[in-house]
Amino acid sequence: MEFEYTVLRKEADMHNRCCGGLVWCIKDICGIMCAALTWILILYAEFVVMVVMLIPSPYPVYSLINGVIFQSLAFLAFASHLRTMFTDPGAVPKGNATKEMIQQMGFREGQMFFKCHKCCSIKPERAHHCSVCQRCIRKMDHHCPWVNNCVGENNQKYFVLFTFYIASISIHALFLSVNQTITCVKHEWKDCSVYSPPATVVLLLFLVFEALLFAIFTVIMLAAQMQAIWNDETGIEQLKKEEARWVKKSRWKSIQAVFGRFSISWFSPFTTPLPRMKHEGFLYSV
Repeated sequence: MEFEYTVLRKEADMHNRCCGGLVWCIKDICGIMCAALTWILILYAEFVVMVVMLIPSPYPVYSLINGVIFQSLAFLAFASHLRTMFTDPGAVPKGNATKEMIQQMGFREGQMFFKCHKCCSIKPERAHHCSVCQRCIRKMDHHCPWVNNCVGENNQKYFVLFTFYIASISIHALFLSVNQTITCVKHEWKDCSVYSPPATVVLLLFLVFEALLFAIFTVIMLAAQMQAIWNDETGIEQLKKEEARWVKKSRWKSIQAVFGRFSISWFSPFTTPLPRMKHEGFLYSV
């Protein structure tokens, strides 16, 4: 059964929000450290690729092409990470399970709905409570410490793009590292870097290790996310083996629900899919 969204005016919910309520942010020390580590590792890859490999290269066309590709992918990965981290994943308003709010939402007497006793909210279908965010999240897939946020209905697109672009720059960094190593070996490690041969070896080895680790991890995460979207089933629903009480969308409709209508904007972390006008089994309030 479907209900149209009902918009109710009430006091702004400031929980998990910063900058006067303008930005969603989770104040979790573990998540903040993981997010900061992600930025540091991206910056390290930037340093090795540009300063150690491309800028000193005697081939300007090779440096220019690969520099533009790597910088573009790194920028999109960084932007996708920020959008995933600072976008409300689909938090259900806290404390809306009051008699007055239930009446305003249009629930009929005797109509069944689910209530979360942890955050005192009416749970939409497919919502789950996150102990880190301390909120119920619509279509919650999982809580990811690397983005310091839940992956849910509103930010799944950005998380998919984050894994895609991190996997892309990791594979590109591996290609550049192998090519640089071959070049250095041919020249007996002379004039292949502005740093000494031992320092160059250490920098390249750490980059290869980082790129290989991130490539494997993000490709697996990307595949898991695309499978979940394809099957219209979140990661937590798969883990709990929940019986589908909702009407599953077709595979194409499920993809459109996350990314919007097919266009180049699918690959942009700066565009937002068109808002859904209906939601299964729940009257949403803001």
